[in-house]
Amino acid sequence: MTDLLTSIQAALGLPHTPIPFTDRGALPSAFAVTELACASIAAAGQAVSELIRQQTGHLPVVAVDRRLASFWFSSSLRPMGWQVPPLWDPIAGDYATRDGWIRLHTNAPHHRAAAERVLGACADRAAMAAKVARWTSTELEQAVVEAQGCAAEMRSWAQWQQHPQGLAVNAEPLVHFFDSPDEHSQPWQGSVAQPLAGIKVLDLTRVLAGPTASRFLAGLGADVLRIDSPTWNEPGVVPEMTLGKRCARLDLHDSADRAVFESLLKDADILLHGYRADALENLGFGVERRRQIAPGLIDVGLNAYGWSGPWQNRRGFDSLVQMSSGIAEAGQLWKQADKPTPLPVQALDHATGYLMAASALRLLTVRLNTGRGCSARLSLARTAKLLIEHGSGITEALRAEDEQDQGLLVEQTPWGPAHRLQVPVKISGTPIRWALPATDLGSHHPQWN
Repeated sequence: MTDLLTSIQAALGLPHTPIPFTDRGALPSAFAVTELACASIAAAGQAVSELIRQQTGHLPVVAVDRRLASFWFSSSLRPMGWQVPPLWDPIAGDYATRDGWIRLHTNAPHHRAAAERVLGACADRAAMAAKVARWTSTELEQAVVEAQGCAAEMRSWAQWQQHPQGLAVNAEPLVHFFDSPDEHSQPWQGSVAQPLAGIKVLDLTRVLAGPTASRFLAGLGADVLRIDSPTWNEPGVVPEMTLGKRCARLDLHDSADRAVFESLLKDADILLHGYRADALENLGFGVERRRQIAPGLIDVGLNAYGWSGPWQNRRGFDSLVQMSSGIAEAGQLWKQADKPTPLPVQALDHATGYLMAASALRLLTVRLNTGRGCSARLSLARTAKLLIEHGSGITEALRAEDEQDQGLLVEQTPWGPAHRLQVPVKISGTPIRWALPATDLGSHHPQWN
């Protein structure tokens, strides 16, 4: 069996160089979650190292700490005297149906409203459970999706292999790179210490995967500007995920805001987007329009269920993909539990985020050579396939977290002071550090520094 790092290096076009994973142990799981954490973070670190080699001729050494990588796949923030809001809406979660299990994702108010349009208003989980129990899993999944909500029936890996969307995902590469004919290389004054200083990253992602990518790029000196709609919020993850970024709001249905967005895109080096596959197209910012506005753009996109097949435009999140692809069912069997058992962390999100960052760095390295922009596409479902096919992980437990794992700096956030865990990847001569603390969405103007 090929190890995860080798598979990821091959997908990204990175040299098959061994990278040491220090310390021992793993997160308890049916799958090799800690190995995935280490391998995806290592690949991002190696992509930095290769970019620096292209710039300077010097190849920095990379190493990853297994414990810190595992902890960062949960959260990096350690608040001092305050608490991060709950991650989940009170009625989000797994429910027994007439013939199996389904997961309802209701964190966004409009997603909860969609579920309640199908099931009726529910004050609590008990009320929701009674209503869900009257449905079959397949019928309820379809009804919620048609109502523009988010739901996933629990399937086994074998069932997913027979499903049209599972078959479509199987045919996709882990990272799909596309060449661009456009040449418009903007030079930048990066250094070994801050290799992305002067690089502008326009971030149209939310929740975890895309924001993980832009957070990593910000730690290398990039100017990251995150754009959200006027109504979007995700209070449970904002303190974790806005580190190093400036955050603004634009309404892309408004002509004045569209003009601002076009001016931002024109000057961007990297665009990260994580909406449904057809969302930017429907807004009039499809791939051809983006190239017209920003020749030479590095364009990295992700979605939940892949870029082909009948579900390519379906709403989805990490926890839903775990249900669809067989991960939650395999976890239930592994734990001998009476309900779906997901991964101990949202590893598909975090791993795909580091793969997105690595993809952007690889394309930036190509642009140094050729002056050309390029695109990359990734999906949570394809990362799930990588993890599932790798097989089971090790059973030795990680040593528990302690205060020595926290950095010395105190981060002054709008919610209160906090520590961050030490960074899990070491790149010699290139400390990953963030100039800006986490901030609330919409707290900056939509303009470049």
